[in-house]
Amino acid sequence: MERTRPQYPFAALHGQDDLKLALLLVAIDPHIGGVLIEGPRGTAKSTSARALADLLPSGAFVNLPLGASEEQLAGSLDIGAALQSGDVVFRPGLLAKADGGVLYVDEVNLLADPLVDLLLDVCASGINRIERDGISHQHPARVALVGTMNPEEGELRPQLLDRFGLFVRLGERIDIGTREAIVRSRLLFDRDPQRFLADHDATQKGLAQRLADARQRAGELPFSDALYRQVSERCHAAHVEGVRADLVMLRAAAAHAAWQQRDEVLGEDLDAVAELVLAHRRQVPPEARQEPTPRDTSHGGGSAAATDDWGAMPPETAPIQSLAHADPLTAKKR
Repeated sequence: MERTRPQYPFAALHGQDDLKLALLLVAIDPHIGGVLIEGPRGTAKSTSARALADLLPSGAFVNLPLGASEEQLAGSLDIGAALQSGDVVFRPGLLAKADGGVLYVDEVNLLADPLVDLLLDVCASGINRIERDGISHQHPARVALVGTMNPEEGELRPQLLDRFGLFVRLGERIDIGTREAIVRSRLLFDRDPQRFLADHDATQKGLAQRLADARQRAGELPFSDALYRQVSERCHAAHVEGVRADLVMLRAAAAHAAWQQRDEVLGEDLDAVAELVLAHRRQVPPEARQEPTPRDTSHGGGSAAATDDWGAMPPETAPIQSLAHADPLTAKKR
């Protein structure tokens, strides 16, 4: 029998607090719409996603390869069997296998747009529907979607970018203390995985139970009128289009409150999740956009005017603010 390779525990992850928080939020409420992680290789993206899967009841971690077809992702229907016996025979795809767990898509910006659309539709609804030749089938697909991308390898269309619930941008540099802690822990795990897992077993079980409780409670927590107003004001100030950001922010805030074991959603929950929701949606207001200055060709001829803007810097885009919140694993109820 093939032995399952031990997975690095979520409880032992160091640094990357924004990433850990975003992963926990989409695990608590997959309807948030997944998280898109932008950053270079070697920043613990896949390690963190695999570690998250171990905290979920199913423990499922499904990797979607770039060359996958829609049938491999969604599943297929056996039309021949349906015509012969009248029974719908469904062959499960990767979405069915990932139900209750994590679906990981590396380099999602290189995935075909129709597949990204399908992924995001299913994550938002929690249901995978397959239709073919008048025959249909559906099944639950409560999936925590984790997509990664390296912008140097291609951008994601703005329409698809907006549909990811949360966004995390990872930096290339890690502070000295965190680097040391990561290396120490990784060496200990590689040398004796079973002992390392045993040392973190109690904390890991506590996180799994806390996550399970939050998943049950997140959809029941109330919002005050003032909170609705704050969400609208934040999204309006960010000049985001539509109200998807508003809905995602409320869901994420409720998930955060549930994780913090609160009985209601507070303003500090909004503070913790707002930048995760707005970072990839924030727009530069029209009045702040720089219009090209007409060139004066009345003196010195066209050649001189053509060199007036030589070396000019492009206009600045809206800044992505850094999040300022506590480690999601150690923050306590307030």
